[in-house]
Amino acid sequence: MTSRRWFHPNITGIEAEQLLLTRGVHGNFLARPSKSNPGDFTLSVRRNNEVTHIKIQNTGDYYDLYGGEKFATLAELVQYYTEQHDLLREKNGDVIELKYPLNCKDPTSERWYHGHLSGRDAEKLLMDKGKSGSFLVRESQSKPGDFVLSVLTNEEKQENVERRTKVTHVMIRFQDGKYDVGGGERFDTLADLVEHYKKNPMVEKSGIVVHLKQPFNATRINAASIENRVRELNKVADNSEKPKQGFWEEFEMLQQQECKLLYPRKEGQKAENKSKNRYKNILPFDTTRVELSEADSEVPGSDYINANYIRSKQEEGCPGDECKVFIATQGCLQNTVNDFWKMVYQENTHVIVMTTKEMERGRNKCVRYWPDVDGTKEFGALCVRSIVERPAQDYILRELEISCLDREEPPRAIWHYQYLSWPDHGVPNEPGGVLSFLEQVNQAQDAICDTGPIVVHCSAGIGRTGTIIVIDILIDIISRQGLDCDIDIPKTIQMVRRQRSGMVQTEAQYKFIYMAVQQYIDTRQKRLEAEQRNKMKEREYSNIKYPPSNAKAKANMTSSRSSPVVNDDPSAVYENLNIKNPKPAGSSNTRR
Repeated sequence: MTSRRWFHPNITGIEAEQLLLTRGVHGNFLARPSKSNPGDFTLSVRRNNEVTHIKIQNTGDYYDLYGGEKFATLAELVQYYTEQHDLLREKNGDVIELKYPLNCKDPTSERWYHGHLSGRDAEKLLMDKGKSGSFLVRESQSKPGDFVLSVLTNEEKQENVERRTKVTHVMIRFQDGKYDVGGGERFDTLADLVEHYKKNPMVEKSGIVVHLKQPFNATRINAASIENRVRELNKVADNSEKPKQGFWEEFEMLQQQECKLLYPRKEGQKAENKSKNRYKNILPFDTTRVELSEADSEVPGSDYINANYIRSKQEEGCPGDECKVFIATQGCLQNTVNDFWKMVYQENTHVIVMTTKEMERGRNKCVRYWPDVDGTKEFGALCVRSIVERPAQDYILRELEISCLDREEPPRAIWHYQYLSWPDHGVPNEPGGVLSFLEQVNQAQDAICDTGPIVVHCSAGIGRTGTIIVIDILIDIISRQGLDCDIDIPKTIQMVRRQRSGMVQTEAQYKFIYMAVQQYIDTRQKRLEAEQRNKMKEREYSNIKYPPSNAKAKANMTSSRSSPVVNDDPSAVYENLNIKNPKPAGSSNTRR
């Protein structure tokens, strides 16, 4: 777990509850300073429709939960209990899950803010990709609530020593609503501080001048802050700066990384397979290609289809049930229709998404691979029947049935969604239709137990196909982890491009992804707020009560306990907690 932005420096227990209940999901958590015992902290965890508060002791030497393991930093404690899912329990044995951090809103929408980036990663980024004067701002990992300004600087040339670059880290304190660098002027915002030191360079004790020349921009954002990022990316560049910035700049950087993702594509280049590719240069990576399993070993290339698996892993250790799988493929050619249905049957696919018309601008984009309504058609050993077509505003839903002629198996239902409102070489005017379409697609997919991957195709299987898949991956993350999770659109596209080359082809498609995610978040936020208002009307805050005045004194009198108390401040629930400790008695992982 890399993020430290679960730390909220300025909220009370009641505000924590409100945040978790209105913006979070089950398993969301945050940490905050204790109001009743300054210096200590509180972990607030959403559990279905309630919030549990767990007191964290800070002795000055270590952090713990008034029992259990001891840690050198708050971050290590939180990471430990996030990774060890069964250790944190109530006295009755119920597990308290820390699944998704509810991240604190970014203190600025400026693109030089990198959030939870570590000092080591900041140095690597600036040394590898920055130039003298490149800078970024990040959270302090050692002092939650403070920040660090990291700048690539040049050391002055000395006798017989060449000038060399290094990264200087300047601590930014945040106290009483103001920002400063440990002395000198105080500022209302991080942006004000950065602007001041761009005009008035700092000087290190060694005499090196710390110039802030050009920002090193981040692509990671807090999902709930996407509107601010879109506004930044839409800004018209000043005359003094590059003529093109924002979306164009981000997309161009993404395109420049494409050359690093050229994995082997030997199967698609084989003579026997060339006629199966709609476009000669758009070929599947060998590493992720779909192989047709029941191939004729005497027919060269009979296991080949121009298709790749796309897995939605966002981070290492992504749980299997949280990893969606798609198959991205090209529009069928006359000689690949049988292979297409063979793949659908082999992969146990029940949902097919088609984002192109059969003909566009007078050119064939995809051969029709389904029969007319009430019709039946055989494709090799497979038979496909068309049951009904249901036209909607932007798409057609076809109910199909597929059966294998040489097997005694019941026919399988196939839901075929053809999106009609996506222009070739363009994007829809607004994302609402695509979001509604994806909602219907996912409802169909979720309704079928043990179903295989969703098959997605356009004509080439990279532009509209990539855009649809990336949007779906991002809104799935937000749906599971809550509105205040971290998302990184360029990083997500890169992850998808590692599995099929060229996914998301144009700047317009790139920008459309931002627009779609922004609208999804806005709609979800309004829906959550309405739901919460209704819940508040139906029930009172039954889990908030004031503890007896001597409770804290009793807690402090007990020097060693195996059952820490969930009792931070008057707004928190008062209940006992058990920490299951897998290590032998007397062991400790305290790091000083």
